[in-house]
Amino acid sequence: MFKKRLLVALPIIILFSILILSCGGSNFKTAGKKVVILGIDGMDPNLLQLFMDQGVLPTFAKFAAEGTFTPLTTSQPPQSPVAWSNFITGMDPGGHGIFDFIHRHPQNRVPYLSTSGTEPASNILKIGKYQIPMKGGKALQMREGKSFWEILEEHGIPAVVWKIPANFPPVESKQKTFSGMGAPDILGTYGIFTFFTDDSALYQDDVAGGQITMVDIENGVIHTQIKGPTNSLVKGEPPSYADFTIYIDPVEDNIRIEMGDEDILLRPGEWSGWAEVKFNFIKGFASASGIVKFHLRSVRPHFELYCSPVNLSPEKPAMPLSTPPSYSKEMYEKIGNFYTLGIPEDTKALSAGYLGYDEFLQQSHLVLEERLREFQQTWADFEDGLYFFYFSSLDQNSHALWSTFDRESPIYDSEIDHKYGWELRDFYRQMDDVLAQVMERLSPEDLLIVMSDHGFSPFRRCFDLNTWLLDNGYITLKDTTTRDQEFFPGVDWRKTKAYGLGLNGLYLNLRGRENNGLVRPGSEAEALKDELVQKLTSVIDPQTGQQVISSVWQREDVYHGPYVEKAPDLVVGYNYGCRSSWDTSLGKFPHHVISDNPDKWSGDHCIDNKWVPGVLLTNRPIQMQNPALYDLTPTILAEFGIEPPAEMVGCSIFQPEITGR
Repeated sequence: MFKKRLLVALPIIILFSILILSCGGSNFKTAGKKVVILGIDGMDPNLLQLFMDQGVLPTFAKFAAEGTFTPLTTSQPPQSPVAWSNFITGMDPGGHGIFDFIHRHPQNRVPYLSTSGTEPASNILKIGKYQIPMKGGKALQMREGKSFWEILEEHGIPAVVWKIPANFPPVESKQKTFSGMGAPDILGTYGIFTFFTDDSALYQDDVAGGQITMVDIENGVIHTQIKGPTNSLVKGEPPSYADFTIYIDPVEDNIRIEMGDEDILLRPGEWSGWAEVKFNFIKGFASASGIVKFHLRSVRPHFELYCSPVNLSPEKPAMPLSTPPSYSKEMYEKIGNFYTLGIPEDTKALSAGYLGYDEFLQQSHLVLEERLREFQQTWADFEDGLYFFYFSSLDQNSHALWSTFDRESPIYDSEIDHKYGWELRDFYRQMDDVLAQVMERLSPEDLLIVMSDHGFSPFRRCFDLNTWLLDNGYITLKDTTTRDQEFFPGVDWRKTKAYGLGLNGLYLNLRGRENNGLVRPGSEAEALKDELVQKLTSVIDPQTGQQVISSVWQREDVYHGPYVEKAPDLVVGYNYGCRSSWDTSLGKFPHHVISDNPDKWSGDHCIDNKWVPGVLLTNRPIQMQNPALYDLTPTILAEFGIEPPAEMVGCSIFQPEITGR
């Protein structure tokens, strides 16, 4: 998952983005069977085996012994939106067009988030300071190809697909679906928290994924605001704000938050329930609502209050979250408010120090408790056809907690290991409980699959790809003072041959494709790619003596389909323990090529895919020797007697391997 906040955040148009996805009745028939898939993001085969051997996961051990347990080949690169798109479509990135968290427009190299975009509002009527769109904008799904639940729908097979990643906005369907990873906060980003404090020592102007708001305390009262979406109805499109008031108890370390009609009482160390926050665009005429959680860190000697990103309200979402659109409110009426942000665990606040491990883990358990309520409700409602349910906890907590037990991590601390080193194992244990609930209800003829999109590795060392390209003469700077700024502001493109963008992408500065492209297509470009592959795979980390990059793939060698030309020219596969740094992935040029990773984000998977396979467990023996994510899609279809479309590159895991695919 991509941690940093993009300067070009997803420009969602709040007021006019609710799509009429599908409101009518359905023509679903009784499937007569159940196919149940638990998608557990980031479940690692090595850790799973270790915890089964330790007796921590008795249900998984029984399931593996009676059925099949094998590694599952992940995508290239093994980034979550890429991997889940492989699974959703049964194609590799050449077929579905998602290659990284970040894509770029080649003409100007401006980056954008890969999975969703917007169509702006049009036919603007201007009345004084107001500008009223007569035709609303909408959110756009950027993934190409049909999802497996769309194909099931065409054949009358009902499906429930809960929070699968890379499906925001949800593709038009009569199936019951809810968006997962990729669903934004109300600002249109992957999540911006707010931290309120009167301690100037905690202020930072630029925090990835966060905003620090300084407050004044007058007679025990704080008047402050939460920043909301752009008010596109007013000339200049200023941001909107929601005002609220905080009252500090004069004796006890307690506070009362007054927000609209709600009163929230908190003591230090406590998390609030969900609170509604309302942003008015034109008072009495247009507004948008979201939901937030607060955590009070401290009252004295300094005030410290964390506020979660403003999640879209499931009761009345300002952007499309589900199909049918009413499904979101239906779930709200059954279980109350819940996280709708695609990545709810706030690893950014942990990395920046605005949540400690205790507070982060409290939040992670709250997220999982909510997800379990969602699971229990959707599982109770499910009767027939396909059921897919997604869990994020292993992924986000593996990212955040890896250094707590990794003795080779540059930030390993034995005291932290003693206190938190077992926490990730506990999240695995809770997945064991989920599996037990599912197995209790299934019949022998039902198909049960447990899968993950990728595994995990330590993230100990950072490689600055763009700095390496600069030092080796492939990039030329005309202004060295801007090398710490994002998105290449000082690059002399007339003298630059290649550049890196995203976590694994390497692009040629190709003449006729990029503006001021230098490299000629054809033999010159091919020679340059061969040269870069040879040099990059020869880089050795002087501290470890290990190869930094274990593989570099030319896109034509690993991708198939109509969108190959949109891919990076080269895909960089980092070695176990190393990964692209955050700075270089956004077009900066740090003053070192290889360095320690000091971040609490200490586990990762955006490396050479051979190091981080996912897991596959089924209650039937499989015939395939090396199953991959895109093989699961035709497997699902085959269970319902549906021939997979010709563009799918995989085949059913219950059929023998096809040689040379």
